[in-house]
Amino acid sequence: MRLGGGRSEVGRRRFAVAALAAFVAASVPAAAQTEFHFQFGELLNPFSAQEEESFVLTLQQATQWKYGDSFFFIDYLDDRGRDGFNERDFYGEWYPTLSLGKMTGKTVGGGPLADVGFIAGLNAAGDAKVVKYLPGLRLAWKAPGFIFLNTDLMLYLDGSSGVAAGGAPKTDDSYAFDVNGLFLFSIGEQSFQITGHLEYIWGTTNEFGVESGGSVLAQPQFRWDAGKAFGGDAGKLFAGIEYQYWSNKLGTEEDESAVQLLLAWQL
Repeated sequence: MRLGGGRSEVGRRRFAVAALAAFVAASVPAAAQTEFHFQFGELLNPFSAQEEESFVLTLQQATQWKYGDSFFFIDYLDDRGRDGFNERDFYGEWYPTLSLGKMTGKTVGGGPLADVGFIAGLNAAGDAKVVKYLPGLRLAWKAPGFIFLNTDLMLYLDGSSGVAAGGAPKTDDSYAFDVNGLFLFSIGEQSFQITGHLEYIWGTTNEFGVESGGSVLAQPQFRWDAGKAFGGDAGKLFAGIEYQYWSNKLGTEEDESAVQLLLAWQL
């Protein structure tokens, strides 16, 4: 979906960068939770329609500060194929937020609505040289069993330089909607988590005039507290799976459905 061009497009990008800088300046870390992940499975190269055994190493961190919170991750990806896709590549996302409840010191919302916040996302890919800015609005919800449950509605602004810079084709701007959460439960003495997100990105048109349909990316994780089960500290070592469903993956018409082995270590 095209949002406009010319000076208005430059203005939106400048606004997104300025908003991100303001969020950084306001961030005074108070508490952080850091995890390292190892994932292994067969992932789809949507440009060749071939599946390759792949592994992903992830560093992620969730941080609370006085006026909001932050979440970032960075992936290192490699596969057995040598086709120029997922070859020792990097991809990362960062989402700092400002909470109206924390900033005002008052309850915001009511009923199932726990808080309202502002979000300023940044997505960056290595080999593809893609940069996206995602300013938007977050609604935080109260739900039984959930540590957190958020819905985020964001602009999806392309800050990439495109093919001229040796990257993926530049696209026009769009929108993104994301649901993310963490749910805890137990069966007997065993503890489990379901976490992850579901994202929808509206369709775009690239610099060559090629249209791409909207895409859905779902990445739920089912995690068992293995450390606790074997007599260690609870909440430190997890084993499980991540299921990845990705329709129209990376702007193609290819759909991916993949189950990956997951090991997670929480500091």
